[in-house]
Amino acid sequence: VQLQAFGGGLVQAGGSLRLSCAASGDTASNYVMAWFRQAPGKEREFVAAIRWSGGHTYYTDSVKGRFTISRENAKKTMYLQMNNLEPGDTAVYYCAGQRGVIVSSISRRGAYNNWGQGTQVTVSS
Repeated sequence: VQLQAFGGGLVQAGGSLRLSCAASGDTASNYVMAWFRQAPGKEREFVAAIRWSGGHTYYTDSVKGRFTISRENAKKTMYLQMNNLEPGDTAVYYCAGQRGVIVSSISRRGAYNNWGQGTQVTVSS
């Protein structure tokens, strides 16, 4: 499975952006897709994930209530709607995917073998 992320940009604090990640190839029913982000000088961290079948979602605490992850099965596309953005959200955002990720591993970078290229999100204060 190949993943391609797009939709980043520059926005002022309090603004919104929507990221997209398109998948090509066989996304089986137990596929899980996720967003991670990496700020300069920091480790890549988990943001959100969604199960392809059933649509169950998971979020890191810092984005709950501000970010919404969703997917459109027919287009094999995942989205991340980011509202009320803060300067601390500035990072390169990566989409990732893997079959059969268990709940306890949802937020682990090592649980995902498929990665898209990053897209830069910059939030100015």
